[in-house]
Amino acid sequence: MTKLITGKTKLLGVIGHPVEHSLSPVMHNAAIAQLGLDYVYLPFPIEPENLEVAIAGFAAVGVVGFSVTIPHKQAIMPLLSEITPIAQAIGAVNTVSRQNHQWVGTNTDIEGFIAPLQTTYHQDWSQKAAVILGNGGAARAVVAGCHQLGFAEIHVVGRNLQKLEEFRRSWDNSPIAVNLQVHTWDKLAKLIPQANLLVNTTPIGMYPKVDESPLSAESIKNLPDGAIAYDLIYIPKPTQFLQLAQKQGAIAIDGLEMLVQQGVAALKIWLQQETVPQDVMRQALLNHLGLD
Repeated sequence: MTKLITGKTKLLGVIGHPVEHSLSPVMHNAAIAQLGLDYVYLPFPIEPENLEVAIAGFAAVGVVGFSVTIPHKQAIMPLLSEITPIAQAIGAVNTVSRQNHQWVGTNTDIEGFIAPLQTTYHQDWSQKAAVILGNGGAARAVVAGCHQLGFAEIHVVGRNLQKLEEFRRSWDNSPIAVNLQVHTWDKLAKLIPQANLLVNTTPIGMYPKVDESPLSAESIKNLPDGAIAYDLIYIPKPTQFLQLAQKQGAIAIDGLEMLVQQGVAALKIWLQQETVPQDVMRQALLNHLGLD
């Protein structure tokens, strides 16, 4: 049954460029329908140069809240009235809500990232090492998540030494700095055998370039027994990276559950509800992707 949109329907959405590929409308609209609420969640393609005017327009038309994806997660921060401590620590915003006629930004990516690690693998991480591929905005949430889980060592690997140093320095006033080390890609051979958790935060292997992997089969083969390989990408499912890791006996986690859990946390904020139907959100995505 088609949802009836009226003048009273409240607006939610996701901003990005591009945003056509986003699965957020699929899961959020499924949850909204299940709850019987008069909201609709729409994708808004916004080019970087139009970000400021778009946010002003959202305020003018009464948008309740929106998700933020690439490339706006950091650029949007100066345009917001308030940023939560967790978003400030990560240095990126992925969820914005309208509160008291002001925009408030937070980051639910950290909740999304750690949720499958906490619910499925009840481990003491305090003696473990995490190796994170990439040093962009997504890697920031992963670093904060690994710190929250209590990892003894957090290694971030990137290709550009200057950007890696900037990344490391950005945590200098945070307790995370104690456990964080940065490395160029050529150091991976030494890091892989220590990696109890190996996370891909790069876009390598994302649709349509589904045959690519950030690591070769040769470099993955030295993963320790019982290691977890985690790819933030959710299309394809599984990625080439996860297929290679599974062949070495690693436990694989893809980005679909992170997508669901960060969305659950965001929807609770927008709707001001303690619970939302996360099973419905997950199933809507699986149905949409033909994976049910």
